[in-house]
Amino acid sequence: MPSPESTTRAFEERYGRRPDGVWSAPGRVNLIGEHTDYNDGLVFPFAIERRTWAAVGRRDDRMLTVHSGAMPEPAQASLDELGPERFEGWSAYVFGVVWAMEQRGVSLEGRTGFDIMLTSDVPLGAGLSSSAAIECAVALALNDEWDLGLTRRELIYICQLAENGAVGAPTGNMDQTASLMGEEGHGVLIDVRAETADPVALHFADEGLELLVIDTRVHHEHATGGYGARRRSCEDGAAAMGVPSLRDLTEDDLPRAQETLDDETFRRVKHVVTENARVARTAEVVAAEGPRAIGDLLVASHASMRDDFEISVAELDLAVETALANGAVGARMTGGGFGGAAIALIEATAVEAMTAAIEAAFAEAGLTAPIIFVVNPSAGARRDA
Repeated sequence: MPSPESTTRAFEERYGRRPDGVWSAPGRVNLIGEHTDYNDGLVFPFAIERRTWAAVGRRDDRMLTVHSGAMPEPAQASLDELGPERFEGWSAYVFGVVWAMEQRGVSLEGRTGFDIMLTSDVPLGAGLSSSAAIECAVALALNDEWDLGLTRRELIYICQLAENGAVGAPTGNMDQTASLMGEEGHGVLIDVRAETADPVALHFADEGLELLVIDTRVHHEHATGGYGARRRSCEDGAAAMGVPSLRDLTEDDLPRAQETLDDETFRRVKHVVTENARVARTAEVVAAEGPRAIGDLLVASHASMRDDFEISVAELDLAVETALANGAVGARMTGGGFGGAAIALIEATAVEAMTAAIEAAFAEAGLTAPIIFVVNPSAGARRDA
């Protein structure tokens, strides 16, 4: 498994010297709150122990060179020629951060370049935010190396701009916030409009529970396909309802929305409005009653994403249905949808049996075997070495 030490060795083997340091940032699981972040809403993710490490060493020129253990070929760019039109593939997550720093006022005049080695155990395309883990690890490293003094809130916006402007994925900043602001044992209750990120103790271990991730291995791409269409539907719905964003609507507004909007747009709006309410309620309930009391909210969230927002797929539905049929406290798909992973909150003693039941259900349905593992609420981005 990757680690600060193995990433350092990989850097030394590639570049022939020791790095200046190693930084890392985690992926995330979203406990509840999908497609609410870009609607100025509420989300409730937590950072996980699976991380991306970035070993970084200064160069004596203005070149940026990046190698990744997951990619066969390195990528290189000059600080003098950065722009989204020049970015291709996975390296856009790295070079896009530097470009976004410049867009947000960081002068690149007189800056040195860097050699970077990336390693990761965040699954790619599983909805666990492998992209934000790269962005946040690189942003934190360059903030330290260039002595920029940027706050974590400023780094969040830089990483979001990299995702939106350089990669072309129209996401909000939930992933980057969770990756940079996560705390061990806690979720992060994010109010996007208020720009707050409050830790909330989850108490999974205290209650004898585990959070199981079921990676369906149906890979998704946020820069293409239905994600952008869903965002446009939300923007159209807000405009038709005469509000700046869907955050300004409550469940009391849904009857008027149903009269005003076409059926598809109404269902998109309904999901966001009801999901915001579920996020707020989940944070209240887990704090007051503990995690065993949030199961129905997780299940309702999945139903809304399946039926109203229409971002689930057969593999995700099967994972959720099988988990619930085998005693899960609650289960839902997590992430942007159109593939990726589901989560199930289960008894700690049931991990082996639950894993076997889900694997058997996928095999019976003739589907690719899922990858199933436990995650724990963990610390956010940091310097490791």
